[in-house]
This record gives sequence, C-alpha cells and structure tokens, in this order.
Amino acid sequence: MAIVRLKKITFCGLLADKKSILEQLHALGELHLIPLTSLALTQESGDMQQAEHVIEALRYLNRCPRKRHQVKTDKNFNITHIVEQVLKLKNKTRELHDRYDSLQKRIKELEPWGDFNLPETGLLLSQSLWFYIIPKRMMNKLKDCDCDFVWQTVYQNNLFSYVVVIAETEPAENALPVPRTHTGSLPLSELQAQSSELEMAIEDLQAQHESYTRWITLMTLRFQETQNSDDLKQAQTITHDEAGVFALQAWLPEKKVEQYRHFADEQGLALLIEDPAVDDNPPTLLENPAPFAGGEDLVGFYQTPGYQGWDPSLMVFFSFSLFFAIILSDAGYAAVFAVFLAWKWRALSSSIQGRRIRMLAASTISMSLIWGVLCGSYFGYGPEAESPFRTLKLFDLNDFDGMMQLTIAIGVVHIAMANLIKAWQLRRSSQALAPIGWIGMVSGGFCLWLSQSDHSIMLLSFGKWLLILGAVLLILFSSRRRIRRWSDWFWRLLDGFKSLIGITQLFGDVLSYMRLFALGLASASLALTFNQLAEQVLHNLPGPGLLFSILILLLGHTLNLMLCILSGLVHGLRLNFIEFYNWSVSDEGYPFKAFSKKGVR
Repeated sequence: MAIVRLKKITFCGLLADKKSILEQLHALGELHLIPLTSLALTQESGDMQQAEHVIEALRYLNRCPRKRHQVKTDKNFNITHIVEQVLKLKNKTRELHDRYDSLQKRIKELEPWGDFNLPETGLLLSQSLWFYIIPKRMMNKLKDCDCDFVWQTVYQNNLFSYVVVIAETEPAENALPVPRTHTGSLPLSELQAQSSELEMAIEDLQAQHESYTRWITLMTLRFQETQNSDDLKQAQTITHDEAGVFALQAWLPEKKVEQYRHFADEQGLALLIEDPAVDDNPPTLLENPAPFAGGEDLVGFYQTPGYQGWDPSLMVFFSFSLFFAIILSDAGYAAVFAVFLAWKWRALSSSIQGRRIRMLAASTISMSLIWGVLCGSYFGYGPEAESPFRTLKLFDLNDFDGMMQLTIAIGVVHIAMANLIKAWQLRRSSQALAPIGWIGMVSGGFCLWLSQSDHSIMLLSFGKWLLILGAVLLILFSSRRRIRRWSDWFWRLLDGFKSLIGITQLFGDVLSYMRLFALGLASASLALTFNQLAEQVLHNLPGPGLLFSILILLLGHTLNLMLCILSGLVHGLRLNFIEFYNWSVSDEGYPFKAFSKKGVR
C-alpha cells in the first residue's frame, strides 16, 4: 500500500506535430495532464461537451419502457444528428407534459363550477360575476352579513361551498370570508378539448421516443469515440503554444520515466524531468495489491489523501470488514450474503472495479461468517447444547459488560494505530512524540477503566504512568513553534497545554466505537423477535398459522438484513472516515486522472 511517487515531465515539440503526439500519449494512457493555460477552464464553463450530450440522450432513451430492434451496423449513422434530435424530442416532451399537467390542474379546479362562458361586457347591465370557494363552516358569516350584492351557491361538497357573486365591482376584501378565486376566461369544455389535443401530441412524441431507441447500441459504441475525441480536444487547449512550438506538462509515475524518455527520443521531443517542487500540488495515485485494491474505492468515496500523506486503503479495507461483521453479528445472514456473492462472482469479473468490489465483499463476508460463528447466532437462533458449533461460541451479545469492553478495546487499538501511523509520518521531527503521547493517553485511560471492574492494582498503576507519560509528551512536543528566544519556550509549553483539550475529543471518539456493540445487539434482537413472533403465530393459529409464520420470517429477516446492510455501510465507513481519519489523515488531495483512451468491449 503506497502513494505512487510522481515526476513532473515537460515535452516540447513542433506545433505541427502536437495532434499526433497527443494521440499517441492518449493511447499510452499514463499521464495526468497539467493545464498551462486557462483556456480549457473557459471552454468547460461554456457549452456542454458532446460526450455529456450523448450520456443525456442515452439516459432518456433507456427510460423508454418499449425498445425497438437494435441497429448494429450503419455506415451512414451520424451520432451528432441523432443526439440532437433525441434531446429536442426530450425537451419538447417535457414542455408538453408541463402544459398538460398545468391544464389538468386547471380543469380540476374548474369542474365544480361547471361548463359555462362568461357573459360579454355589458350583457349583465354593467354587472360582473365573482367566484369564491368558501369553507362550509364560514358560510354563516356570508349569510349574516349586510351585503349590497347578490350571491348564489352553485355547488358544494363536504368541505366547501362554491359561491358566485353578482356585483358591478369586486367586493371589498373584508366583505367575504375568503379572497376570490380566478376561473379564467376559457370554459371547461375548451380546456378539455385542449387536454385531448395535448394527449394525442404526447402520444405521437412517445412513438418517436420508442422509434429512436433502435439507435441505443450504436450510440453506446460510438460514445467512447466521442469521449475520446472530447479528451483530445480538451488536451489541445491546455498546452502552451508559441512561435511554432508547443509545451505539454504532466505528472507521471516515477517507474514509467524511462519509457517516456525513449518515447521523447523516438518522436524528436525535448524532455524535462523534475521532482515535485515545494509549492507544487501533485495528484494522488494509490497503488495496492490487487486483492486489497477495493480499499482504494472506499478511501476515494470520502477523501483522497494528500500526495505527501499516506495511503490508508489497506487499513480501511480490513477495519471496514471487521466493523461490518460486528454490526451484522449473525452467521446465517453472512451465509445469505455469501450465496449472493457466489451467484454474482463471475459477473463481477468483467471489470477491474467489479473485481475490486468482489474481493472487498469476500473479505467482509468471511469476517462476518467467522464473527457470527464466534457469537453463536444463526438467523437469531443459538446452537444447541450438543452441537459442535456450541464449542465455537466465544462471545455472548447479551453480556453487556464484556461486549462493551471488547468494542471500546477495538476503538482504543484503532485510534492508537492511527496515531502510530501519524508518528511514523512525522518521524523526522520531534513532533512525532506528540502522537505517541496520544497513544499513551488512550491506552492509559483504557487501563484505568478496566482496573475499575477488575480491581487490578497493576492495571491501575500502569494506566496512571501511561497517562502521565502521554501528558508530558503532549505538553513538550505538540507545538510547531520554533525556539528562537527564551520566551518561545513559554509559548511552546502553552501550546502543549492547549493540546490537552483534545482529551475530550479522544474520549468521545473512543466511545463512538460502542455503536458496534449497540448495532450488533439490535440486529440480533430483531432477528430473535421475528423468530418469536413466527413461533407464536404458528402455535396459536393451527393451519393458516404455518403460512403466516413463514411470511413473518421472510419479511422480518429481509427487513433486518436491509437494516444491517445500511447500518454496516454507514457506521462501518463513519468510524474510519471520522474517528480514524481525525487522528491520522490530515491533508486532502485530489485523484490522479490518467489521460487515456476509453474503450467498449
């Protein structure tokens, strides 16, 4: 597990050869390009690139419930024209749907009033119609008021009365209990006719939508070509071009330098190779053994470590598997996951990402099986007294004190390892002793806590000495202040005392690991509850009780499985990304993105 060391390389060549050089580098696919001009950023903020248009069009076509027979070969296929037509169709369909929805809302509002035409001006001797929807409980206010206008209830339901007022001008706001309702000038029959026309137009567009689905396969195949074309166009805008010469700068893994030195010689390019400068900010490229590379995906999900930092992928890989196993705490559930993984094993081998996921899943499920057997839980049931699995049961989830000590011990070890790694990162500085101090604090506090239940004088004494040693190291070595004069000693010690405030955070972070026990106990309790419910139904309802008990078991354990997956993912990652990262990973970086060709199998 490591962050790959990078070199900054700069190619210089003739401007006439730039396109050819970029195409070859694109095929090699090992460089992270460094923009030498701001023109690329300006273009990105403008129109959407063609590849993104293709993605949008494909998503729209794949949403069509019925798809046509796919066209596999067509020499005259123009992806740009098809994408343009599909996006126009999408926008037109959305526009008509919006108009239709608005029209339906208008019809629903107008239906209680009935189908009528407003009288022409002057036909009612300067009188006009005003419409109100009044709650029935407020109708008494209208009946009791002394009004100089005529009104009539034309419709009513359980909640409202629909009232029409005849008056020359709109009644004052306080004359009626509610503000007036706007019915519009179009009669109900006209709105319904427009609605029918829109329905037919939408059906026509749906037919076009279905017709365009025949191009999905060709669009998918050509999409990678479009994306590669966009990448090349983007790369051409970030080079520095001047006086018939271009300069291209990029980050390259150190082990690939010789290969690109030969490439530069073959192409007649000038090549400059440099180490990252102090003010440089190189991208982060993680490299792990293939079986454990899934940890990189977990790390990248939250935060890419800085280039000068360390790679936590392997630690996150195993600690996530362990935390998920403790939260699941059931060998039966783990067996269900194992069966599902075995079913999908071959399908996941089709891509690098899939192979990483299946190795991470295999590690997590294996640990879950082992932990479930050690807890003696199989779909909420424990092993029988004479069962060989009984001898394998070493932990009892109902032993609150024991499980609490175990989960807090896991938290202490996890945070101590984070500080040990931090100390290794700072090994060339005296500040490396500050993380050692935190290890002493967390270990000493744990020993003191254990001594309260075990009444061990040795643990009590050992814990006190660890706390004292940890506090001394923190006070003396937490500060980054350099000693230039005698007063700096005072400020350095003051910084050390201020660092002791972190004890409260340390205490809270360690206690956070108790969620492992709490969630594992909740999972086991839910499984046991569903089992008991099924047994009660089976015994109390002879006949149909068997069917109901099976349904309770299936639905209950399925629900519990879903909750376990959610809890395991959220809290398994949270303990790594919040508590562990807080003590070991400080700088945030950005991922290495290779300038490479995309292909379709």
